[in-house]
Amino acid sequence: MMPERLRRMHYIGGMSSPPASSPRLSMSRVLWCGAAIVTLSMGIRHGFGLWLAPITMDRGWTRETFSFAMAVQNLAWGLAGPLTGMLADRWGAFRVLAAGSGLYALGLLLMALSTTGLAFTGSAGLLIGIAQSGTTYAVVYGVIGRHVDPARRSWAMGVAAAAGSFGQFLMVPVENWLIASFGWQQALMLLGALALLITPIALGLREPARAATSSQAHQSVLSAVREAFGERSFQLLMAGYFVCGFQVVFIGVHMPSYLKDHGLAPEVATGALALIGLFNVVGTYTAGSLGQRFPKRYLLSGIYLLRSLAIVIFLNVPLTPMSVYVFAAVMGVLWLSTVPPTNAVVAQVFGVQHLSMLGGFVFLSHQVGSFLGVWLGGRLYDSTGSYDIVWWIAVALGVLAFAVNLPIRETPLVRAPAGALAAR
Repeated sequence: MMPERLRRMHYIGGMSSPPASSPRLSMSRVLWCGAAIVTLSMGIRHGFGLWLAPITMDRGWTRETFSFAMAVQNLAWGLAGPLTGMLADRWGAFRVLAAGSGLYALGLLLMALSTTGLAFTGSAGLLIGIAQSGTTYAVVYGVIGRHVDPARRSWAMGVAAAAGSFGQFLMVPVENWLIASFGWQQALMLLGALALLITPIALGLREPARAATSSQAHQSVLSAVREAFGERSFQLLMAGYFVCGFQVVFIGVHMPSYLKDHGLAPEVATGALALIGLFNVVGTYTAGSLGQRFPKRYLLSGIYLLRSLAIVIFLNVPLTPMSVYVFAAVMGVLWLSTVPPTNAVVAQVFGVQHLSMLGGFVFLSHQVGSFLGVWLGGRLYDSTGSYDIVWWIAVALGVLAFAVNLPIRETPLVRAPAGALAAR
């Protein structure tokens, strides 16, 4: 009896570059344009924690109100990810990126104008979350997967992730300056205008028609979803990514307020977020490069374990500007370094035909974790007056993610030809 894994349509996950006859974009074009888009999209969102204090003080809201909107943003991003990924796989990335760019700008404008918690959740949460699903990693990585040779794919994903990290480093001081110079509302409107630049840049990722659709006959969307969720490694990858979302979004949104509560100047928080972005450039690029040479599951396990260790040390040393900067630098190296190996595993195992969609499903798990991390941060702070419980939850989850990534199998799926299946 043929094993279940082989009783499937013919499709080789690890040899998934487009056919030679299919038009392809140059790697340099894909990387430059993809990097610029991720820089803008991720750079804008990375500084949202800087708005927590001014918005809640000006509107008279609790931290939970702001935190809940950010939580909805992350959840909406995750829920919309598989759909935007499927659309990008089917129709090409440009249309999705252009729509996401316009929605991002609209969300930032309405975020500035919202006067109730419900309106703020709808704009900062729902609209911007959907916009981010169409302007960040899943869509850009789909283009990379279709137009970069498998031998350099993990490295290329690391380059794109490093660009997003540079955007975080670049944009946090800019956003802090905009708030100080123009006020928080005008600063959001200016960022909205900046988000519109994603559309002209996305022209560089407009794929030839055959590149976007040439492999559609190989596997249906439903078949791809069923296959992925039936694989234990895919389930474990999603579990680990849940932890990633919990940790980074809790820290990114709540660290400025945590430091302010302990008497540190606002400049320390700004510097910490900027350092996370700067060192993340190194971390994501290194992770992408190492993922080309070593088992990605070991890289992921090591990253999660080191995050927990860094948090434990941070909580047990005196809180000073220097300890904050050291922690930010260490966490920066580990921040989004999970992104290239995680997406490279998906491409390696399942191929690139539905890469944006499957990457969207994995990212959905990440965003569920993000929702809980940012919301629990505000909820437990309002209940206890402290972030301590959430910090230790983040530590425990990091140890769990270390364990669940170890058994992941990176072997490409090999499916029997459809003709052979019919002959049985």
